[in-house]
Amino acid sequence: MIDTGKLTDEERWQIALAKDRRFDGAFVTGVHSTGIYCRPSCPARAPLRKNVRFYRSAADAEAAGLRACKRCSPNTQSAEEASVLAAISAIRSDGAKTLAELADLTGYSPTHFQRLFKRTVGLSPAAFARALREERVRGALETGATVTDALYNAGYSAPSRFYADTKGRLGMEASDWRDGGKGRTVHWSVIETSLGEMLVAATDKGVCCLAFGEGEAELRARFPKAELIKAGDEFRALFQKVVAAVEEPSSDVSAIPLDVKGTAFQQRVWQALRAIPAGETRSYGDLAAALGNPKASRAVGGANGANKIAVLIPCHRVVQADGSLGGYAYGPQIKAELLKRESEEKS
Repeated sequence: MIDTGKLTDEERWQIALAKDRRFDGAFVTGVHSTGIYCRPSCPARAPLRKNVRFYRSAADAEAAGLRACKRCSPNTQSAEEASVLAAISAIRSDGAKTLAELADLTGYSPTHFQRLFKRTVGLSPAAFARALREERVRGALETGATVTDALYNAGYSAPSRFYADTKGRLGMEASDWRDGGKGRTVHWSVIETSLGEMLVAATDKGVCCLAFGEGEAELRARFPKAELIKAGDEFRALFQKVVAAVEEPSSDVSAIPLDVKGTAFQQRVWQALRAIPAGETRSYGDLAAALGNPKASRAVGGANGANKIAVLIPCHRVVQADGSLGGYAYGPQIKAELLKRESEEKS
């Protein structure tokens, strides 16, 4: 960070007026007419100079009787976290930015900021920008926009750039995110297992649904405009692999292709779920920390609940912080049995 040890109050005042994010964490601005203290970069309207005093830290400001601003949260985020949030805000508002531009915005060297951003977010700045564009495309398509409009409005220079960026990750093509799977064919079967009846569905790209105690009606609710066809011999081998994975949940499922729909964040959570070794569990807080954002446990729980491919994306391996089972879409008995089998096979 920039050396701030010899700043005068007048220099701090000019920094606060400029809302310079590079000095977040170096000092806080106390506004005694309102009783609030802020970061130098706080977006709130500038106060009168006569009402302002500067403090070295949030603790010093609170000792003087001030309370933290709710807009910039100077007491809850480190300077590094604030820098990452500033970069995210810049990417969201201005589209893709170069690493050098983001580093200059935050006051770090490009190499250091690249490491800091990836450690906090779980993606590099460039990968985050790509994921954000993909998410904007999905959102536009789901509201009825044309593929071309969605791609250009999201910041892609050409449709080919989108398909190159998303190849091998999205499963369904861009147009398939719209209209509930319209134009796609989903092959399905209800199979008897030791855990009860299990619905398995797949496109030509991979498994798109695995659920216990469900059938055609529930599948149609998920893909209301797709063509549903009972699976024939061409899907026999794939579905046998799926059944084997359910009966022996510690088996390697990485070779089973998936065709899943989710936001960039959901996909990151699902990848983290697949990285949990069989026979082990994680809490929502553990997953959030692994993704670089310990405060995102609630969002991780939402992404976990949005998973529609049981076992293959092992959301059953997520438990409460105290070790209790917690919820599961298909009931605690199935969750407990899956974990028991994995534990026994590991021991």
